[in-house]
Amino acid sequence: MAIFEFKAGTEIGTVFSVDTATLIVKVDELDKLRQLQVNHLIAIKSSKAGQHLIGIINRITRKASDDERTDVEDLGLGGFLLTENILKINLIGTLLDKHGSKENVFKRNLDTVPEIEAPCYSIDGKNITNFMKTISSHEMYGTPLSIGKYSIDEHAEAFLDGDKLFQRHAVIVGSTGSGKSWCVAKIIEQIAKLPMANCLLFDIHGEYSGKDFKADGIQHIRVANPGDLGKKGSLANNVLMLPYWLLTYEEMLAMLLDRSDSNAPNQAMLFSKIVYEEKIKFLEEVKDKEFKDTITIDSPIPYKIGEVIKRLRELDEEMVTGSRGDKQGPFFGKLTRFIQRLEAKMNDKRLGFLFQISEDELKLEWMNEFCVRLMCGTTQNSHNAGVKVIDFSEVPSDVLPLVIGLVARIVFSVQQWTVRASQHPICLFCDEAHLYIPERTSQDAASELGLKSFERIAKEGRKYGVSLMVISQRPAEVNRTVLSQCNNFISLRLSNAEDQAVIKKLLPDNLAGVTDVLPILDIGEALVVGDASLLPTRVIVDEPTIKPESATIKFWKEWSDDKVVQDVKTAVVGLRKQSKS
Repeated sequence: MAIFEFKAGTEIGTVFSVDTATLIVKVDELDKLRQLQVNHLIAIKSSKAGQHLIGIINRITRKASDDERTDVEDLGLGGFLLTENILKINLIGTLLDKHGSKENVFKRNLDTVPEIEAPCYSIDGKNITNFMKTISSHEMYGTPLSIGKYSIDEHAEAFLDGDKLFQRHAVIVGSTGSGKSWCVAKIIEQIAKLPMANCLLFDIHGEYSGKDFKADGIQHIRVANPGDLGKKGSLANNVLMLPYWLLTYEEMLAMLLDRSDSNAPNQAMLFSKIVYEEKIKFLEEVKDKEFKDTITIDSPIPYKIGEVIKRLRELDEEMVTGSRGDKQGPFFGKLTRFIQRLEAKMNDKRLGFLFQISEDELKLEWMNEFCVRLMCGTTQNSHNAGVKVIDFSEVPSDVLPLVIGLVARIVFSVQQWTVRASQHPICLFCDEAHLYIPERTSQDAASELGLKSFERIAKEGRKYGVSLMVISQRPAEVNRTVLSQCNNFISLRLSNAEDQAVIKKLLPDNLAGVTDVLPILDIGEALVVGDASLLPTRVIVDEPTIKPESATIKFWKEWSDDKVVQDVKTAVVGLRKQSKS
């Protein structure tokens, strides 16, 4: 049964001009023109039986009077005097009454173009409700993915295709206070209900780690702060250590090496040589017979950083026998500054999660536990929770890109080396992505390496079941390579012209006009475009049941309350301890 029921005489006008995916529609009655709005949907009768072309109104132009002329060159009318009320419409797809064994199928392609004088109808009332239900058709999984209601029909639920949303990466953007965090929470709470969910949420400011963001299927992990150092069983207590031996050779040098130092080549060469030898030594000490003959400098094998410093200092102070007695060795004094930088990093308690590790993190089996905790789905980990929220709010900002890039790289590498039959897809929710997936890295070697991990996931992740959900309030500051690989966009209100321009450039030309609404979207209202949504639509995001701590502070209300209590002393204590707990 066809979903559209257009009665005779209800057409709003007829096709006047056709240009690829753009139509000019002539409207005879001014009353009908007044009932239409930009971005409303129009159905155009196709030249093929059982089909309607679907379009979005891009512009509405009123009839010119005798003493009034309208510039119509940009409407494709060749500059002739406008003699009718017209609509400019962008075609976006085709609705088929029947396609194979299915009825009422919407496709995002155009099999035909309309004929001149073809009747056009406004999709409203019962027709819009039926149409929205059709484009929201979804696989009948136990928990379909819904983020809210359609703005043009609040009785129709806005379902997204969960497979397509994550297969080709997605972007969630919106200015501060637009409802971006609620949109993320709405998606997360539905993922958490799935029996084998698997995603990581990088929580940069701790807004998803509060007491109200809790539900079955969600576990919270935080990167270790100075108060956690030296304790055993950290991972079991939801505290994450990221030992230095997980870093690659290039990542370690990015943190330690001053490339302007004339001795930098010697320092890098000796560090590489000694670290490799220490990894071999460790494997010999644990009597390993599996890895010794195959490891490289980048293999994630534990080693003792203290032994590395000891050997570097011996070379830095080495005296050798010469023809006239002892003389300075070949590296005498050339490693001093490198050793000082390494010791400074080791003694910096802010970086204790990297360098001040316990015996637990020096075991070969520790990485197995680490990867199982981060990468296994709901029923495959001991916490029975597939959504893992990692709190990075206490990580120093100067190493944040490197640390998050490290986690992303390990996830991707493990997936890459998992046999296809055992691969289970995982999504990385990258909150505040502009901080560690930036467009410009300011020549910071550590940030550059972190960015490369995400660029590789963006390009190759779908082959191995690794997806990105890029979340940012400043898309203009997010790396273009990563954004260009994203095929789904959920954009809440964007006030900045640069941010709006980024989204417009990523969309097809015939949808560019849809983004004109970005600065006027209401709080909690989103424009959804991409593979996961058959139609570019405005959606009112439902309130999530789990709440992130991202509410906008009401300044005037707080300033007007004489009973407000401030606790600066506790904040100072936390600043000194580098811990909020």
